[in-house]
Amino acid sequence: MNTIVLAVVLPLLAAFIVPVLSRVSPLLGRLLGPLTLAYAILLTLQVWLGMEGRPFSIALGGFQPPLGINFYVDQLSLLFTFLTLVTSLLLWPWRNETEPRQYALTLLLAASACGLALSGDLFNIYVFYELISVASFGLAAATRSGAAFAASLRYLILSGLGSVLVLCGISIVYLLTGTLNLAQLSQLAPEALNTPLGMSAFALILLGVGVKGELFPVNSWVPEVYAAASSRVSGLLAGLVSKLAVLVIVRLLVLLFQQESALQLMLILGLLGAISGELAAWRAKDMNRMLAFSSIGQLGVIFIAFSIPGETGLFAGLALSLHHLLVKPALFLLAERWRGSLAGLRGAGLASPVAGGLFVLLALSLVGMPPLPGFWAKFLLFTGLAAQQSVIYQVALGVVLLSIVIEANYLFRVVMNLFQPAEDSSVAVATDHDWLNLGTTFLLSALLIAGMLFMGPLGAWLEGVAVQAADPVLYFDTVFSVSAIH
Repeated sequence: MNTIVLAVVLPLLAAFIVPVLSRVSPLLGRLLGPLTLAYAILLTLQVWLGMEGRPFSIALGGFQPPLGINFYVDQLSLLFTFLTLVTSLLLWPWRNETEPRQYALTLLLAASACGLALSGDLFNIYVFYELISVASFGLAAATRSGAAFAASLRYLILSGLGSVLVLCGISIVYLLTGTLNLAQLSQLAPEALNTPLGMSAFALILLGVGVKGELFPVNSWVPEVYAAASSRVSGLLAGLVSKLAVLVIVRLLVLLFQQESALQLMLILGLLGAISGELAAWRAKDMNRMLAFSSIGQLGVIFIAFSIPGETGLFAGLALSLHHLLVKPALFLLAERWRGSLAGLRGAGLASPVAGGLFVLLALSLVGMPPLPGFWAKFLLFTGLAAQQSVIYQVALGVVLLSIVIEANYLFRVVMNLFQPAEDSSVAVATDHDWLNLGTTFLLSALLIAGMLFMGPLGAWLEGVAVQAADPVLYFDTVFSVSAIH
């Protein structure tokens, strides 16, 4: 079971080897990253099948908790570790002009994201959060354009502010409890953190980590970065990194801050993000900015889902997160051939019917058209919100419905534009067939269809993941049980 550590170690080592190896053999430099990720995927699957659904803890270096650093391995952390590796492989920068440093940064991002998913203490979470930031800055500026440098600088400033907020929140938690181990904190939190000072710690961490999670109001970097970065980098940041940030916040909610005020704070910020993002997407004039603002709105909906108390919120939030992780990178890959003004896309779907058809499929699932997976994810959210007695959750239900109407309006407007014949032959129509991006989009869309076909067993399994993740007693017993520590 200890081999899961290699999911972090191997990509991290490969990140430092790739630049050196590329000088000796460019071909080996290009292949080392994908081969490392593929091997890490196989190791993760082996651990996943071997654990048989039972969580376990790994004491790194043999130092037992709470003094040492530990990895907590349950179905939720393994799911996101697996998704991190698979997404990094699917969105690997294969282009011939890609520099070795981009390979290294992609591997560093994958290793840090896996570490973030597995970490069982706040110190380790902060370290991996910073490593993700470093990798993200470099990838966002990889196109070397003026817009990319300006967007990366803005991202750097906001992310630096987020790091300070996270560090301040962690410091308050340590001041109140004397430990950073999540399992031990789960036992101390009901008394030590159920105070105004404890709530301030959660607010600081929420806003700090929320920079990566595109949370209102610390998401102003999103449209600039996604408009300037390559489609694969935008897909990694919107599809993967944002979900890892949400995962950290959800872990802290379950283990440390099971307070109504914490849930309501996240709900309010989620509401503001959902409505502001969708309205901005509705007004956007180009494809990439539209998708960037749309991502802000959809992350706001995900935060709303996770603010629902108990297993219901976890179940709905996980379903929405997995759906967004599939759909959003696919849309960014399609958008690379359709960069520029939305008004200039007339007839683009007719020129490339495969790409146009995939966009229609993804758009329908995004707005929740049955029987696509997006419908079932939103249905879980609706039923969870409707079951709550608080007025604010009923308001949230109305806001989510309104955001879906706005989303459907601008997505269907794009679809109509794509398949409307161009009136003037001088109108620019995208005809450059990037088969690598199109093939990756097709694969992601095939996974979406597979999710629709196997929705019953997939939903039952995901509900089991939510039940396990929502149990702080199980978390504590697993980490501090002698038989469970490896």
